[in-house]
Amino acid sequence: MTGVPASAAGGSSGARRAAGAAAAASTAAPGKVAGTAAARSADGGAPGAGPGAPSGGRHGGTAGAAASDEAVPGEDAGLDAQDDGKPPRGAKIAAAAVNQASVWNIANLLTMLRLVLVPAFVALMLADGGYDPAWRSLAWAAFAIAMITDLFDGHLARTYNLVTDFGKIADPIADKAIMGAALICLSALGDLPWWVTGIILGRELGVTLLRFLVIRYGVIPASRGGKLKTLTQGVAVGMYVLALTGWLATLRWWVMAAAVVLTVVTGLDYVKQAIVLRRQGIAERKAALEEKEA
Repeated sequence: MTGVPASAAGGSSGARRAAGAAAAASTAAPGKVAGTAAARSADGGAPGAGPGAPSGGRHGGTAGAAASDEAVPGEDAGLDAQDDGKPPRGAKIAAAAVNQASVWNIANLLTMLRLVLVPAFVALMLADGGYDPAWRSLAWAAFAIAMITDLFDGHLARTYNLVTDFGKIADPIADKAIMGAALICLSALGDLPWWVTGIILGRELGVTLLRFLVIRYGVIPASRGGKLKTLTQGVAVGMYVLALTGWLATLRWWVMAAAVVLTVVTGLDYVKQAIVLRRQGIAERKAALEEKEA
């Protein structure tokens, strides 16, 4: 009579001690849970369990191990996530938001400023009949600001990773808008022959169209004299916007002549590159097709 209760008591106390040890082990050192469960399995129960208690002792040990296994996964998963170096939930979204350049960055703001300056320039240029030196000086200031910001916004976007889809579209539009507005105003006022305006604007529109026509074969790289052409055009148009007289008026004619020459030369260079790019693309496609058929 006394042996059975003692065995049962030994098994129950062994189970309680095993469960307590498992809980303590999972709290203190989650990595040691497997070792603790293995030790309990090897012991077959707690000390003091009699011959009639093995079943009860092992059940108590198994229950303790099962209880600890149910309690550990959450902790082990958290530790594994930290050990793997993976960011916590939501960190990837936050990182993507940080890496995604905002539309309202400094480069795009400069582009927006140029777009706003276009109607302001036209209004100043045509104020009081378009021949008042004071208004022309203000128009020149607006034009100069637009051209200067054109030099910086692209550089800032590339240097500080501020390139956005808005900037890719708006930047060339702003460039052509301010230059086109200045040329048209000057020709409308009789200060610049229309054929000069036609050559410059025709070249810009032609190159843009040419890029789209051969884009299936590749991208035409920037012309070697493109930057010099843009700089010369800006200086020449700026000098025409100002109400210059004397030798300065003669000088601006030569600067504009240089701008027209560079405009034509760089335009022809783009045409040449487009033809070469198209021929290479057709040859590569033909070779690929022949290889596939063979």
